[in-house]
Amino acid sequence: MASGGLVSSSSGTMGCSLVLIMLAVMAFSRCIICMATAVEERSLLETAEFTLDSVRQSLTGQEDTIVYRLIERAKFPLNSRLYDQKYELVPGSPGTLIQFLFKQTEIVQAKAGRYLNPEETPFFPENLPPSVIQDRTYPVFLHLPAASVNVNNIIWDVYFNKFLPLLVKPGDDGNYAATSASDIELLQALSRRIHYGKFVAEVKYREAPHEYEPLIRAKDRNALMNLLTFKKQEEMVMRRVEKKGMVFGQYVSLNDTESTGKYKIDPSLVSQLYEKWVMPLTKDVEVEYLLKRLDGEQKQVP
Repeated sequence: MASGGLVSSSSGTMGCSLVLIMLAVMAFSRCIICMATAVEERSLLETAEFTLDSVRQSLTGQEDTIVYRLIERAKFPLNSRLYDQKYELVPGSPGTLIQFLFKQTEIVQAKAGRYLNPEETPFFPENLPPSVIQDRTYPVFLHLPAASVNVNNIIWDVYFNKFLPLLVKPGDDGNYAATSASDIELLQALSRRIHYGKFVAEVKYREAPHEYEPLIRAKDRNALMNLLTFKKQEEMVMRRVEKKGMVFGQYVSLNDTESTGKYKIDPSLVSQLYEKWVMPLTKDVEVEYLLKRLDGEQKQVP
């Protein structure tokens, strides 16, 4: 196994402990970097200036993050031991290694206040600790009874069982720490983008409540989905993310005339990701949010 690999449980607890310390340090450092670079994306909540155009601008910016995260993950092979329960890589901890590392990462990030932000949705919300940042608040924009919509279990299944085998090559290079960090960052970026459907739905509802309320009261999922679907907009998004895959993923040479025609990831795979999973799941979030939009009597901040 490569030097970056994890020791098995039979190799003793000392080696495993050192590995877990290394992984924890990496997760914490990645957490700080991620939070430090997310200021611009939070501007909508900071100003509470939510319009359909401003939300779409945010979604366009999130495309950049997702494409870069895809490129980072594609540097490593599948490294399937991270995702297989038959390997007891963390003695005494049930589940896979990626589940263990993801939970530990969310615990650290929860303490740092990540999940105070309504744009962030945890994958393992049970038993997350409170934030140590006591004075951080965000304006209330979402309808609170509907804000708890969470499809991360579906995102998890799609990512590991359907998309990841398309993105990376088979094999195992033992770089489990870096691979898991890339997985976590990519999943969080996808989750944020997909759950932004709650903000899209709220904006659309506020712009035309008379169109949505009868469908919500009738629990008409199909009609709501049709009302939320704009094929031309979706086609434009697919073309744009594929182009970003080409631009961001190209190999750069000092020789301007040199063009290999090869990319770090297949640009069409980015478009496929959006077409088959990101946009459909976003609309699912929108529908689920709207179905709860009239629940309760809590007044919303205009």
